[in-house]
Amino acid sequence: MTADRIEVQRAIRADPASIFAVLCDPQGHVAIDGSGMLMDADGDVVTAAGDSFVVHMDREALGDLPMGEYDVTVTIKTLVPEREIAWTILGTVRPPIGHVYGYRIEPTDGGSLVTSYYDWSEIAPAWREAGIFPVIAEGSLKSTLGILARTVRRGYPH
Repeated sequence: MTADRIEVQRAIRADPASIFAVLCDPQGHVAIDGSGMLMDADGDVVTAAGDSFVVHMDREALGDLPMGEYDVTVTIKTLVPEREIAWTILGTVRPPIGHVYGYRIEPTDGGSLVTSYYDWSEIAPAWREAGIFPVIAEGSLKSTLGILARTVRRGYPH
């Protein structure tokens, strides 16, 4: 972890393809969210950088800002099949914040080592000056990895 980035890892007893399938599905993001903010999503499974989908959010789960329900557009920044996916978010605020969320997947003998990361090193200056980062706590990233492990173990519907 750096001053502008959080990374957490977890070994998951599942192959990279099964994990990646969840991470490429907009509903998969909702299913594994450990922050409690993702309520639903609209859009197709992503297959390339530049693809996007909409996530319906509710900030009340964090208890920090009274934003209520709102939508964000997730745009895929990096997509390497079965190895890495990362995205940026465009929400209601301007200028766009510029933070990045992502996952790296490394195959192991027992399944996969999954790294979840949250990077705000390239956020817009106005947001850096606001002093609100990180928005998502390390514990939420860890929770999401735990839910991901449970989700693929139980068999995620594709």
